[in-house]
Amino acid sequence: MVYKTNKHKIINDPVYGFIDLPFDLIYDIVAHPWFQRLRNIKQLGLTSFVYPGANHSRFQHCLGALYLTDSAIKTLRNKDIIISPEEEEALLVAILLHDIGHGPFSHALEHSLISGITHEDISLLLMEKLNEAFGGKLDLAIEIFRGTYKRKFFHELVAGQIDMDRLDFLRRDSFFTGVIEGAVGSDRIIRMLNVVSDRLVVDEKGIYSIEKFLIARRLMYWQVYMHKTVLSSESLLVNVLRRAKELAGRGEDLFATPALRFFLYNNIGQADLGDSGLFTPSHVSFNFTRLDDSDILTSIKYWADQNDPVLRDLSRRLMMRDLLAIELQDKPFPIARVQQLKDLTAGRLGINKELTGFYVYTEAISNLTYAPGEPEVMILLKDGTTAGISTVSDIFDHKLFSERITRYFLCYPKECRI
Repeated sequence: MVYKTNKHKIINDPVYGFIDLPFDLIYDIVAHPWFQRLRNIKQLGLTSFVYPGANHSRFQHCLGALYLTDSAIKTLRNKDIIISPEEEEALLVAILLHDIGHGPFSHALEHSLISGITHEDISLLLMEKLNEAFGGKLDLAIEIFRGTYKRKFFHELVAGQIDMDRLDFLRRDSFFTGVIEGAVGSDRIIRMLNVVSDRLVVDEKGIYSIEKFLIARRLMYWQVYMHKTVLSSESLLVNVLRRAKELAGRGEDLFATPALRFFLYNNIGQADLGDSGLFTPSHVSFNFTRLDDSDILTSIKYWADQNDPVLRDLSRRLMMRDLLAIELQDKPFPIARVQQLKDLTAGRLGINKELTGFYVYTEAISNLTYAPGEPEVMILLKDGTTAGISTVSDIFDHKLFSERITRYFLCYPKECRI
């Protein structure tokens, strides 16, 4: 006897309550192993080193973005915006898969094991491969994801200044970190959405909600995403992987899970996205889509007993949360001080000076609360005309919202404090 699966499921989410899976295709994608992999990738990487509750996954985030997008569709239909069932399904698939290409620990993989390939590149690659598996059912979703579909507001809901991705991760990250300053009124913002000339706009009475969203975004960046201890831990992780990659390039045999080994012992770059490259969908299905946080953590636990003193020490520091000291300031650190710390580190740790770059380094970080280069958030005024929010909102008089803020950090071993 053949049993028919009921694919119209509901999921109990701690942030929104019940989330519906409204289409069979949505259920099939959620059930697919490539999407299930996101259960094992933390949304906030090593942020739990600072905020212990920040253990939520990209799987949860994608379902939350799906819920908000479904709510946005209902709002727009109530305002007589025509959205066909085919467009609805495609939009929900696009937002569901927007993070399918994320590697372990957020962007650590992009900065250490592969070169010139973003998670957006990989997301598109995997969507195209899934489209083959599902017989072309993702054609329209891919158009929306790329921004090539004629109705531009669909793409703005997936990737824009106030997209459903940002609305969910701000509210979700605020919820799980306990940083209440990041809480946004996603319900209010969604109810204020409208469409004019196929572009997404916000009703005038929603201006204050958008201002609150921008303020929350700025506060979350400096309190959570760019917290100095988070920067220290994640840059240490990048250096662990960078050292492992360097040793693998010399032919040293390192322990690694099969999926991670592929990236350690192959130089993967933009050229490998082509049909003949190592990073083709067929290779992805056997390597990238098996790679998650557990591969990295398991390997690092082994590397803490590795023969190489630098990889061993860096891995031990990460596993024991014995992080590098970090300083944060508004101007670059003097080259002489960085060099002094490197010299001191070489002596204290007993390593060659050329290896001190794994322990002492300075980088710049920046945040732009509102990106003027992207399509501006448009406000639908009461007289029926539209205007950019930067012209109708008072908060843009302050440079904190309209200019890029850059800060610099310096990391070094705690035992080498001057």
